[in-house]
Amino acid sequence: MAQRTGSLVGALNDAPLSLFHLRTVLTAGMGFFTDAYDLFIISAAVTLIKVQWDPSATELGLLSSTALIAAFVGAFLFGRVADVFGRKSIYGLEAAIMAAAAIASAFAPNIIWLIVFRFVLGVGIGGDYPVSAVLMSEYANRQDRGKLVGLVFSMQALGLVAGPIVAMTLLASGVSGDLAWRLMLGLGALPALAVIYLRRTLPESPRYVARVRGNAPEATRSVREFTRGQVDAAADAEPKVRLSFWQFLHDRRYLRLLLGTAGTWFVFDYAYYGNSISTPLIIKSVAPAATTIETMAWTLIIFVVAAVPGYLLAILKLDDIGHRRLQWIGFTVMGLAFLALGVIPGITSLLVPFLVIYGISYFFAEFGPNTTTFVLSAEVYPVSMRTTGHGLSAGIAKVGAFIGVFVFPILSSALGIAGTLRITFLFAMVGVLLTMLLPEPAKQDLEAVSYEDELISQQA
Repeated sequence: MAQRTGSLVGALNDAPLSLFHLRTVLTAGMGFFTDAYDLFIISAAVTLIKVQWDPSATELGLLSSTALIAAFVGAFLFGRVADVFGRKSIYGLEAAIMAAAAIASAFAPNIIWLIVFRFVLGVGIGGDYPVSAVLMSEYANRQDRGKLVGLVFSMQALGLVAGPIVAMTLLASGVSGDLAWRLMLGLGALPALAVIYLRRTLPESPRYVARVRGNAPEATRSVREFTRGQVDAAADAEPKVRLSFWQFLHDRRYLRLLLGTAGTWFVFDYAYYGNSISTPLIIKSVAPAATTIETMAWTLIIFVVAAVPGYLLAILKLDDIGHRRLQWIGFTVMGLAFLALGVIPGITSLLVPFLVIYGISYFFAEFGPNTTTFVLSAEVYPVSMRTTGHGLSAGIAKVGAFIGVFVFPILSSALGIAGTLRITFLFAMVGVLLTMLLPEPAKQDLEAVSYEDELISQQA
C-alpha cells in the first residue's frame, strides 16, 4: 500500500513507475499501432489499386490523403467531447469506428466508396489521438511522463513495420492484386477490435473526475482500485478548474501555446506524411527498375533501421534531454538531411547514398518532433481543456499531413524529388522557430506547466 498523501494530484505526480502505468501504455498504445497501420498501409495498397481501377490523379490523391483530412474532424470532435463529457465517454468508440471502416474498405465496390470508407476510418483515427495521449499524461508521474506518453506513441513504430511486412507476405504468397489490397486494408480491423474491451475497462481519468467534475472521493477510490493501492490520497476535495472553450480561445497564453503545438505539428506532418506515404513512389523514382516487392523491402528496411531506433532512443532520453529541446534538435537535423537530398548533385539517382541520408531524416523525425509534438500537446493545457487543446493540435497537424500527401506527387512531377525535398527543408525550419513558443515540461507537474495552478488562484 502506498503512503497516503493529502492531494490526489500530488499522489499521481509523485507515484513511482509501476505496473499500472504499463497497463495504461498498452491500452492506449494499441490504438496507435492501429492508427499507423491503417494510415500507412494505403501506400502499399495504392500501387495495386492503380492497376485494378486505373483511378484519375485526383482520385488517387484523395485515396491516399482523405483519411488524414478526416482525422482533423475526428481529433477536434472527439477531443472536445472528451473534455465536456469525460475521456471514458468515447474511449473505445473511436476504435470501433476504425474497425468498422477497415472492414468496409476491404469490401469497397469502387474507388469512390473506398474513399468514403477511408474518410470514416480517418475520423476514428483522429479521435484516438487526444484521448489516448491525455489519458496517459493524466495517469503519468512527474519524472516519467515523457517516457510514458512517448511509449504510447511509439506503438506507431510497430504499425509502420507491420504494414510493409503484411504487404510483402501477401504479394510473395501469390495472392492476386485485387484480393491482396483488400486483405491489407481489412486486417486493420483486428487490432482495433482487440482493444475495445480493454479500453472500456480503463477507469476515467482521476484528474478529470477530481478537478473538472469536482468529485475527489470518487477519483480517489477509482485510482486506488486501478493501481491496487499504489496511488492513494487522503483529501476529500480538489480545486475545480473552470475554463470554457471561449475563455480558452481568448487567453493569450493558451493561444500562444496552441500556435506552438498546432503549428509545429502541422509543419512536421506536412513533411513526415508527405514523405512516408510516398516512400514507395520516392524509391521507385530513385530506382526505377525495382519491383513492387523490392520497393516494399526497401521501405521496411528504412523503418526498421532508422525509424524504430529513433522511437526507442526518444523514449529513453526524452525526459533527460527535455521535450522542447529534443523537438528542436530533431527538426534541425531532419531539415538538414532534407536539404542535403535537395542540393547534392545526382544524389536522387544513387539508391544507397540516398537511402542513408533519407534514413537519417527518418531517425531524427522519430528522435524528435514525431514523438515530441504528440507529448507536448498532452502536457501544456489545463485539465478542463486538455483533450480540446490536443485535439485541435492533432487535427490541424493532419491538415498539414493531408496537404503533404496530396501535393507531394504534384510537386515531385513539377520540381523532381530534389526540389520537393528542398521545400520540406523549409517546413522543418519553420518548426524550429515555432518550437520556441513552447515551455519545457520535462519533469514538471502538469498543473504547473499548463498554468492550471495559476488559473485556479485567479478563479478563487
